[in-house]
This record gives sequence, C-alpha cells and structure tokens, in this order.
Amino acid sequence: MAKKIVDKSEGQKAAEANVESFRHELGPFVVAADQTRMAMVFTDAKGPGHPIIFANDAFLALTGYDREEVLGQDFNFLMERGADAAALAKIESEFKAHAEGGAEIQYRRKDGSDFWAVVFISPVRDQDGEIVQYFASFVDVTRHKEEQIESKMLIDELNHRVKNTLATVQSLVWQASRTNSDPQVFREAIETRLFALSRSHDLLTRENWESAGLVDVLNDALEPFGIADGRAERVTIKGENIRFPPKAALALGIAFNELATNAVKYGAFSNATGSIHIEWKVESGANGPRLSLIWREKDGPPVAAPIRKGFGSRVIERGVAHELEGLVHLDYRKEGLVCTMDIPAASEPLNG
Repeated sequence: MAKKIVDKSEGQKAAEANVESFRHELGPFVVAADQTRMAMVFTDAKGPGHPIIFANDAFLALTGYDREEVLGQDFNFLMERGADAAALAKIESEFKAHAEGGAEIQYRRKDGSDFWAVVFISPVRDQDGEIVQYFASFVDVTRHKEEQIESKMLIDELNHRVKNTLATVQSLVWQASRTNSDPQVFREAIETRLFALSRSHDLLTRENWESAGLVDVLNDALEPFGIADGRAERVTIKGENIRFPPKAALALGIAFNELATNAVKYGAFSNATGSIHIEWKVESGANGPRLSLIWREKDGPPVAAPIRKGFGSRVIERGVAHELEGLVHLDYRKEGLVCTMDIPAASEPLNG
C-alpha cells in the first residue's frame, strides 16, 4: 500500500515557502529541470533526511503523487522497503559521491505499485563551494528489470528441461545397453527413441512448453507409423484432450512410440488387417483424479507373451511408472496386445 502522507510539518511548510525563492536563485536550470521528461528532484543539503524542495512534473507522473505531497518529504520516502539497509547504503553512497553508475533502487508509487529506478545524485554548490542542495535524477528501469527476471526464469527453466532430457537419454541408453550387444542394433534402438523424444519436444515447443493435450501427444507419436499402408485409418482414438505438463507429455510420447513400434514389428500394424483402439476416461481417486487409458490391438497376428522383457517393454513400464507415478500393465492376449495405464490426471479437458 502507498505510504500515508501525514499532516505537513513545519519543515515541509517552510520548504514549500522557499520553492519560489529556490526557483529564482537557480533560474533557467530549474525551468529546464521542470520541463524535461526525466524524473528529477532537488533536496536540501542541510536538512535531516535530505528533504525534497523541488520535484518536476516527470517525477510526479512517475510516482503518482501531487507536488504538495512530495515537497518536504525525506528523499527516501518512496523506498519500497524503507528499512532495507543495502538500499539505504546505496543511496548514501550516491550522496557522498562514492557510487559508480548510479544506485538501482526499488520504489513504490502512491497507488502501491512498485517500480525500479537508477538514481543519480549530484551536489549543487554555492559561490563559496559549499553544498547547498542535491540534484537527483531517476531513470525508470522497471521494464529492463522485469526482462532480467524473465530471462533468469527462462534460463532456469531451460536448465531444468535440459537436465530432465539428459536424464531421459541416460535412462534410454542404459536400458538399451542391457538388452542389445550388437552395436548396430544398439544404435538403431537409441536413434528411434531419440527421434520420438525429439518429436515430443517439437510438440511442446509449439505449446510454449506449458502443457500438451493427450490427443496431440498420441497423434504426434503415431504420425511416423500412420503415413504408409493406410494405417491412419486403422487407429481410433476416443477421449477428451486432457492436458499434461511437459514431463508427463514426454514420458507418454515415448511410451506411445514404443507401443506403435511393437505394433509394426509384431502386432496390429504388422499385417494389412490389424487395428488399434485407444480410449481413456478420468476417474476419481483417493489422491485426486486419475486417468485410465487402454491401448487395445486386434486382428493382427496371434500374440504370444515374450520369454523375457525387451527394451521396449522396460521403457513403457518403467518410464511411465517413474516419470508419472503411474501403473502400466502389458497383457499379451492371443487376439492382440492390451496395454492399460493408470496415471494421475493433470488437468481439465481442453475445449475445442
């Protein structure tokens, strides 16, 4: 909230009475300061707290105060945190001409809003060289400060994403190395998963890395497998476009890529008649809403459960379980693979 202005003190009344005299003494300089677009004030060098004896229109526009509310006030009356020792020390250094490049201070307007300004303070001397006033100018750097804060947030977010991506890549390489001893097979296994990860990154980039819809994640993951042989017509998707945060969207994109890859090699996409039906619904849970998703294949070749879990199965089960704190079950039914996922529902359905 804006600082409440108390009744005028005798000192303030005296300061107001001396304004015209001050204008007369400095003449054209005060007129120029009054008309410039840069916020400026003059203070009394001898009064405690450096009371303000002149404020130009630009300063009043910047702070939102009327002139009579400013004259006589201590120089630091606008300071957002009046007891901020570091900020007070910066201002004091400016008055003593010890600072270099001005003091960057956070201030508060009359309406309670904050702004940042770089303050430059210079002495005004009389004929004997004695300091009688101080002249202060304020350069509004609020936008620059906000851009700095936003840039730092973006850099922090980028670092976070890079670390998560590297952790995902590390996990993929580790799991692939456990199941593939042939260098060529190992390379292909890693490349296909990295391409899937890249497509999910592209999707999130289009969404400004805020979130991604489940339908969009599915379509993006299946797109490489639906171009040839009319496969796109053999996939049905039923469910609302629930949005998931980036971490969840990446994990789901990789899982769907694994399921589609398996379908091309052994399942519904390995012949001309197989199809895939994907549907989901949101249900209430003890710890919040949960998404129940079923990936069901049919009319493909007869399915048999693998003797041991392969790389793709580990990626699906462990990736979803670890990244989404969910459960995944792969049921190798003779008529077709059925994959069920039980994961936290991140948000409300996306309209449109």
